[in-house]
Amino acid sequence: MASISLLTLSPLLLLALLLAPPAQAQGPTAPAPGPAGPLNLTGLLDKAGQYTTLLKLLNSTGVGNQIVNQLNNSDQGMTLFAPTDNAFNNLKRGTLNSLSPQKQVELVLSHVLPKFYKLSDFPLVSNPVRTQATGQDGGAYALNFTSLGNQQVNVSTDLVETQVNNPLMQVMPLAVYQVDEVLLSSELFGTKSPSPSTAPPTKTSDDGSKPDSGSKEPTAADGTNAGGRINSGLGIVAGLVLLCMGILS
Repeated sequence: MASISLLTLSPLLLLALLLAPPAQAQGPTAPAPGPAGPLNLTGLLDKAGQYTTLLKLLNSTGVGNQIVNQLNNSDQGMTLFAPTDNAFNNLKRGTLNSLSPQKQVELVLSHVLPKFYKLSDFPLVSNPVRTQATGQDGGAYALNFTSLGNQQVNVSTDLVETQVNNPLMQVMPLAVYQVDEVLLSSELFGTKSPSPSTAPPTKTSDDGSKPDSGSKEPTAADGTNAGGRINSGLGIVAGLVLLCMGILS
């Protein structure tokens, strides 16, 4: 009886073994990817090594923290144009110190676009492009972009124009591009130098000829002299008449 029972159970055990899932080796579980680290704009510029003045402005104006906070609460990203230390050194001495704290904020914000742009996007934008310093009217502190071919793009204000150089960073949500000039604008530093004033048109005579530059209007003294000459002439004529009458008589 025992042998019969084993023969009966053997096919069942074999079937169970065949249907059972294969055992997996137990090993350490791979950690899940962690969240991306906080964006470190100042660390990026500091590592590049030629943005000391820009870093000071970002810190003193609070714009650096403003950019990071806005990036954490926006899906549009941002773009920063970073003037080098040489760009600031080429400014007229005392330019930055002549700006009020509010104007320094506007200067830095005028280098920031409220959207992420790859270098290849600039030839396709619609000029002018708003910056973080642009007001509700949409005109002040705007930038214009010009494609020169071969992936070369220039950025300009109403006062300066310079090339957009290779990106220091071009990963959503932030793009940072080096520029070799500070993007000055007339909103901060006055309007462009006016063109030389045009001299008033020279009056012409009815026949189209220009009056003699040496001619002058007659004066009262000229009239007096003319009258004196006439009276002298009449006196001479009268004297000659009387002389003739005396001779004839």
